[in-house]
Amino acid sequence: MQKDTLKALLDAQKKRRSFVRISPLAGGADDLVSEDHMPKDHPQASELAECFRTGRSKIVETPGGEVFLQAFLPAPRLMIIGATHIGQVLVRLAREVGVEPFVIDPRTAFATKERFGDVEIITKWPGEALGNLGLDRRCGVVCLAHVPDIDDEALEAALKSESFYIGALGSNRSHAKRLERLKKKGCDPDGFSRIHGPVGLDIGSVSPAEIALSIIAELVKTLRIQNGD
Repeated sequence: MQKDTLKALLDAQKKRRSFVRISPLAGGADDLVSEDHMPKDHPQASELAECFRTGRSKIVETPGGEVFLQAFLPAPRLMIIGATHIGQVLVRLAREVGVEPFVIDPRTAFATKERFGDVEIITKWPGEALGNLGLDRRCGVVCLAHVPDIDDEALEAALKSESFYIGALGSNRSHAKRLERLKKKGCDPDGFSRIHGPVGLDIGSVSPAEIALSIIAELVKTLRIQNGD
């Protein structure tokens, strides 16, 4: 790999930007294409779009010979709002599937190292915490606090972002009330369909561990299937 290419990829990694490296298999200079600045008329536009959606690298045939498209995407993240029993299990499951978890909860009695181990815990209100971390298209947000002030603030931030997954714990009835509150706060109702509520796949889950399993399954489904895999 050329030095300039390596430096560009390392810089992209720090900034959580997605790139695809195009390498002619017969030899020649590499080319880097950023997801944010991909030309619509690029000869491999459809193949590049697939790499950005799925994170999978591939070999494609071009008029000039075969090229290798190598995807470099930032690791997916999950912002867990609410230091709950479900959140404790969700941290472990997220790591198992290669998702980087963060726990956000201003209630310091719950958000402790004793309960969550070495995961990054942020004891600020969600608006400030998510603003500092940044929400991009490789981030998911799940609201588990079951406290309107905390969950609603996180949902407002998530709806304004490109987060690929947004979920919120609660029944259909509580979710309907939640949407009414968000509407009164000025959130665009057109975006409400992005919220998975009640959160998680319908597997009949009851216990915190089962609910966490249903959430991580829904998150993976959204990341891998609905995003084009």
